[in-house]
Amino acid sequence: MSRRFDCADEIERMTGLAEATAAVRRGELVVLPTDTVYGIGADAFTPSGVTALLEAKGRGRDMPVPVLVGTVRAANALVESLGTYGQDLVDAFWPGPLTLILRANRSLSWDLGDTKGTVAVRMPLHQVALDLLKETGPMAVSSANRSGNPPATTADEAQEQLGDSVEVYLDGGRCDDNVPSTIVDLTTAVPRVLRKGAIPIDKIRNVVGYLATEE
Repeated sequence: MSRRFDCADEIERMTGLAEATAAVRRGELVVLPTDTVYGIGADAFTPSGVTALLEAKGRGRDMPVPVLVGTVRAANALVESLGTYGQDLVDAFWPGPLTLILRANRSLSWDLGDTKGTVAVRMPLHQVALDLLKETGPMAVSSANRSGNPPATTADEAQEQLGDSVEVYLDGGRCDDNVPSTIVDLTTAVPRVLRKGAIPIDKIRNVVGYLATEE
């Protein structure tokens, strides 16, 4: 039976964060609010948890799960390097709705799906999410919905779609901005936008200079 906690209530918030942290450490799934939409998450280093996440969403390994972090230091530990532009983008837009595709640290033992040696990493601008991530460490997090359905912007919407596949729901109210994060690939010589999102292209271009897009 899933448990749900209202993070607007301080006592429930503290209890919910503790229960969610324990669930993640057991390899179970939790739903958490972010600065874009609600996410369904698992410990990034527990393959069975990541597999359960993909199954809950009805999603294949061909769409690897992004990783959310609570600190820039945690992000640095996951990747070979931030590269030529990564640190400037992190300084400008993290925490916030910018996902960076980087070369994964080859010494890490994890399985996020068919990543081809890369990882999508982001630090969200939402205090509940940050508080949880600072306790759990990096989490594999995808939008809290069944594949093909609209992303959840409330805990109710997430629970309707995911039900008891999730151990703990952290209710942070309606998401203020349901526009997804902008995704920038930094694994090539020229940064490339893979998905337009909450951060405008021109703001990213102001930081990195030339920016490849699909247009």
